[in-house]
Amino acid sequence: MAVFIDGSNLYHSLEENCGRFDLDFRAFAEKLCKDRPLYRVYYYNVLRDTDRNPQAYQDQQKFLSTLYKTPYLEIRLGTSKMRGDVVVEKGVDIMVATDLLRMAWDDLYDVGILVSGDGDFAYAVQAVKNLGKHMEIAAFPSNLSWELANVADDRELFTPEYFAPLWTRKRSQPKDAPPPAQREGGGARRRGWRFGRRPQDPQ
Repeated sequence: MAVFIDGSNLYHSLEENCGRFDLDFRAFAEKLCKDRPLYRVYYYNVLRDTDRNPQAYQDQQKFLSTLYKTPYLEIRLGTSKMRGDVVVEKGVDIMVATDLLRMAWDDLYDVGILVSGDGDFAYAVQAVKNLGKHMEIAAFPSNLSWELANVADDRELFTPEYFAPLWTRKRSQPKDAPPPAQREGGGARRRGWRFGRRPQDPQ
């Protein structure tokens, strides 16, 4: 199976529902797979503009350096541009949709997990299913579009408790204290992962 992570969507969902972002992506993918053999994890996001916001760029580079060290995880980065006063992502959605379809066509996975609630992916998910693959969606209910939820073969509905064992560090402040301004990031604990080549039959 293969896992496709819409990084921006996940980041903002964690911010809204958990108030923190220090996610262990290796443990996260392991939990999503539920002991099924994993082909690879793909993480998609926008590369920050070093001229527009140098600090955000440096923070993202530290985060990405951790991801690059995570086994069996590939990073796909789009770009951004200003539209008036708003920063607009360029290329991320099309990269996700293209990889979903191309890898399904190349028979690189039998089960795909899309970590996103964005309804724009509904048509791509349906196209993958039409190729004979199984597609699962993983998202918080409050961030999951109706279109995407209904086209998926199965749904992993996140809760804050789902992520409790997946953070890279423990809270040091009381529970009623406001969450710190966490940066987008995550580490990789040394845990055993079950990897294997794509099985012949759907899982």
